[in-house]
Amino acid sequence: MTLPVMEPDLWERGAATLEEWARAVDDGPFSSLCFGERVAFDNPHALTLLGAAAAWTRRVRIVTTVLVPQLHEPVPLAKALATADQLSGGRLTVGLGVGGREEDYRAAGADLATQTMAGMAERAGVMRRVWAGENLTGATLPVGPPPVQPGGPPLLVGTMGPRTVRHAASWADGLAGVTLDLDVAAVSGLFDLARTAWADAGRPEPRLTTSFWVALDDGREPGWARTQVHRHLRHYMNWLPAELVDAMAPTTGFAGTGAELREVLSRLADVGCHEVQVIPVQSDVDLVHRVAELAGELAGSGR
Repeated sequence: MTLPVMEPDLWERGAATLEEWARAVDDGPFSSLCFGERVAFDNPHALTLLGAAAAWTRRVRIVTTVLVPQLHEPVPLAKALATADQLSGGRLTVGLGVGGREEDYRAAGADLATQTMAGMAERAGVMRRVWAGENLTGATLPVGPPPVQPGGPPLLVGTMGPRTVRHAASWADGLAGVTLDLDVAAVSGLFDLARTAWADAGRPEPRLTTSFWVALDDGREPGWARTQVHRHLRHYMNWLPAELVDAMAPTTGFAGTGAELREVLSRLADVGCHEVQVIPVQSDVDLVHRVAELAGELAGSGR
């Protein structure tokens, strides 16, 4: 379950909404608590939120979906992530992506020339070396703390393209994917490509995840869920022309009943998805409890 970090009403109750969601996710059947990164937006700072999420939870993994390493200096970023791994007791997984918004690069003072897979891979390599205890700075001591997990937190790559999947096979531990239109066949094809690329690179089988926006119609007036998805996309995708977002909205994400969502999750399980990260389009914690019921039913059926 993803925290509602991109919702326009997130801060109406201060930090209470984030804490309520985090505790509800930790108390439920979910495997992970997720959130992503933006800079030129009103979401919380991702690295700061890592510390709070570690304090609010005890069980679930904490997953960034995704951080953009080019927006950070790699050594301080490695230190921040190792600290989060320590605070969470080794429950951190780090999704990395190049990011699709030039405004975030400008806001962070980052070089747009680094907005490449090679630039991301280079920073991932530096972080791995810091976590291994190498002294990269010439200081008296290496940069710490050491992460709890040997070698550092698992790194997942956020990408949907065949070429970039192959590129990441040499360094990433799996995919932090997203599906806009819930095309399960396309997700399956990407997973097959990743399995082949990781095998060709002599790497262990990759962890395969995907994510999509979710709104549930159960108990609501007809069309409410699709309207919620549309409203969320208009707010979140504010860097795109509104007419483009409006054209995407009717087919982007999931808007339907709980039974229909359960079927989608089952189909993704059938193609080997290790984890689906649900992205909410509301800040009402009721969604956590409703999806928890579905997840519990799937777990009970052995899916």
